[in-house]
Amino acid sequence: MTTSALSRRKIRMITPVPVPSEAHPLFYGQVPDSFVRSGTDIEFDFAREGGFLVDSYYDSALASVFVLEAAQKAEQEGCDAVCVMTVTDTGLDAVRSRLSIPVVGAGLSSFLLACDLANRFSIITLWDRWRPTYKKNLKLYGLENHLASVRDINTHPNLEALLTGKEEVVFTALEQAAKQAIEEDGAEAIVLGSTTMYQSHQYLAERLNVPVINPALVAYMACENLLDLSLTHSRTAYMAPENLNDDLLSGIASRYPGSTTV
Repeated sequence: MTTSALSRRKIRMITPVPVPSEAHPLFYGQVPDSFVRSGTDIEFDFAREGGFLVDSYYDSALASVFVLEAAQKAEQEGCDAVCVMTVTDTGLDAVRSRLSIPVVGAGLSSFLLACDLANRFSIITLWDRWRPTYKKNLKLYGLENHLASVRDINTHPNLEALLTGKEEVVFTALEQAAKQAIEEDGAEAIVLGSTTMYQSHQYLAERLNVPVINPALVAYMACENLLDLSLTHSRTAYMAPENLNDDLLSGIASRYPGSTTV
């Protein structure tokens, strides 16, 4: 059956920090065209202001506000689902409170999948400054007992190049950290600590003897699954606000002016 234009799905993937336009194609690669279902349109959007690297609770608070703004725009523009494209799930609760359409967090979706595939998992990440948010969220989700460890490779993230040009060094370091998590910490699955680490997924999956979870792809499929099942988040768990103030941020200038949705 041919899918008509009227029945096509539109899912918007929101990155929680501003990203210069020249780097956008690297972020689009998080969900390659070959992976997207026929009948689904994937759009990427970037917070126009707010945090820089979500490296602290301060940065996360700033980023959350502009993730919420981008998500509101997505629903207004007819999107069927929204994904918060960060393993830190920045702004997830606030977006679910505001939106009626399904809202998925890359972190929560990946952690739940890891628990489905294994008893204990480890998060392998670039940077130690993301550790506190992982642990805070896992405690909030009631999953902290499933965490074997968090291991990082002491590498500062680069939003303009991601892992491009550093594959030989970074991939090897990630492999070593993952093997230590498996052999020393008892990890039975590995979750990549950022959607921006997607370039390392295939390399690690081919070299490790446990499942390796790519949060970007898991988050996209979680959106598709919720739409297939006609489900969205509970309004009892995520109560809608009594009063709206959606235009509060409209006077704030963008770091990178112009439309970012592709």
